Order: sequence, then C-alpha cells, then structure tokens
Amino acid sequence: MTLFESAVRPVLFRVGGGDAEKAHEFTLNRLAKLPGPVRAAMKARYAVDAPVEAFGVRFPNAVGLAAGMDKNGLALPAWPALGFGFVEVGTVTAHAQPGNDKPRLFRLRDSEAIINRMGFNNAGAAALADRLEQLGPIGVPLGVSLGKSKVTPLEEAVDDYLTSHKLLHPYADYIAVNVSSPNTPGLRTLQDKSAIADLLTALVGPKPVLVKIAPDLTEPAIAELLEVCLSHGAAGVIATNTTLSRDGIAEGDRSRAGESGGLSGRPLTEKARQVVHFVHTETGGKLPIIGVGGIMGADDAARLFDAGAALVQLYSGFIYRGPALVRAAASVRPVTSTAVAR
Repeated sequence: MTLFESAVRPVLFRVGGGDAEKAHEFTLNRLAKLPGPVRAAMKARYAVDAPVEAFGVRFPNAVGLAAGMDKNGLALPAWPALGFGFVEVGTVTAHAQPGNDKPRLFRLRDSEAIINRMGFNNAGAAALADRLEQLGPIGVPLGVSLGKSKVTPLEEAVDDYLTSHKLLHPYADYIAVNVSSPNTPGLRTLQDKSAIADLLTALVGPKPVLVKIAPDLTEPAIAELLEVCLSHGAAGVIATNTTLSRDGIAEGDRSRAGESGGLSGRPLTEKARQVVHFVHTETGGKLPIIGVGGIMGADDAARLFDAGAALVQLYSGFIYRGPALVRAAASVRPVTSTAVAR
C-alpha cells in the first residue's frame, strides 16, 4: 500500500463529511495553489520520460488525465508535476451551466468505483479560453473535451460544438468530441451515424479531433461509428466513457449502485479493454485509441496497450491509487504508438 493510500486518501475521503464532490473541489483548489518548487519536486518524483507519438502529437509519456477531473482547467500546472504525460480538460460546453442537482458524485469504495451524474457543470468555453490564454503552455499536450450545452436542442448541436471549438482549438493539441456521457439528455444519440458525420464535417480541421464513445454500444453500432470516423477525418477514438451498467459492483456497494449516472472504475476494466480491442481490430489499427476505464494498476494499463491503445487516461484509478499509479502506468511501454527517439 502506498503512502497516498494509507495516509492521504483516508483524509481526502473524510473531507466535507465524506461528500465526494466537496473532496474533489478541495483537492483541485489545493493543487491549483502549489508553489513552483513543490511542483518541481513532485515532477522529479513522479514523471516518467518515455516519449511516444500518436495522431501527430508528441507525448512525454503515454498516460494522461481524463476529462472530468479538471473541467475548468483550475489546476493545470499541477498535473504534469504529478507525472501525467498529457491532460484533457473539460468536458466544456458553449454555455456555462451548473450541471445536475447535488448530490451527484458517489464513491463505491468496495468496488473501487465512482458514479457521477455531474451533467457537464462548467464555466463555459469562453471562460476556459480566457484561462488558457493567460496560462500559456503547460509543458505537456493539452486536450479539450467538448460537449453539448443542455439548453441547446439536439438539432442545433453542431453549432453548439462549433462555438466551443472556435474558442478553444487554438489552445488545444487535440479536441475530444464527447457524445457519450449518459448525464445530458439525448447526448448519446449523437453517436448515430448521420449525427457524428455532421459533427466531424464541422469540426475536423488543423487540430486532431477524437471521438469519445460509450462502452454500452453494441459492436455493430461501434463499427458503424468507426466507419464514419474513418471517412470523415477523425484522428482517433477515446474508448470509453462511463457505463450505465452496474455489473461488477461489490456486495457492500449495492445500496449505492441504484444511484443514476455513469459508472467508472474497476467494474469497467474488462469492458474498456474489450472495446479498445474491438476498435483496434475493426479499424486495422488505422485509428489511434486513447484507452480509458478501470485502470487501477500497471497491469491494467498494459492490457489496454496490448489491446491496441496508443495512450491511456486515468480518472477513478487516480482517485483511489494516487500519483504512484501515474508513474507505474507510464512505465509500461505502449506497443501501438510510435516511440520517439531521445
């Protein structure tokens, strides 16, 4: 057991009387205020130099921070110091929005899982653009995850995404198109063939555009979506988002399993691997994949790389295992991305 797991995590899990969202906000605020010398010391401890290249972008290592952890980019300088080789901010929407009613974030400790129904709570694309303009480069590639504003009708989704894209693509190394969150009504219908084709037609440009897919799609539906991604210039796929399934929940968490929202963490480990493998096989390796879902140890990262992922991302695993997991996963060499000579 690491120092984080034995000493830091128990303290964080008690913040706000055990309220997961209050602990999340507390942690972000502390990370945002870390002085430069502390960040430098952390980077010396956790960073792994194992450069790879995917969709034309060079990454210092293959492990990134998943969208949702730092929606508004509040603690951006801290993430590279914790060892991450890239960071994905958001999901951000064209209109600022408060998200769904609280409580909306729940830990399932026995299952090493999280349920969230946040609902894309964020300060809006313009606010994030201002922050990124003031901050400048963070030293690792930056992805920006875009979603649809809740107030925007589905038939106007393309314009909504395009508004965010125009504001934010100058600051991004890649753009993630989130059409797979279960917490915005109707959003997942944008994974349909015609809808994703319209989105990609509008958004594909000089910066790589990746499509984030749900783990709950059938293989024929994924295959159809991949066909559109290949024919409309998508640079890659992020597999996967959270799941609506409650398979794999430990007995001690059954009372919490009924909470609505997307499930992440250990119960998603094998499903994410299966989806990554299917995407890689179906496309013949033509679409680079960022694998995300249930990475709780280096072996989980290795299995995603073996399944075809070029890069991986952490969210729930980082909450349960801390920065030691970033270093461990980054020490696993990807097999499908291009190693960069030192």
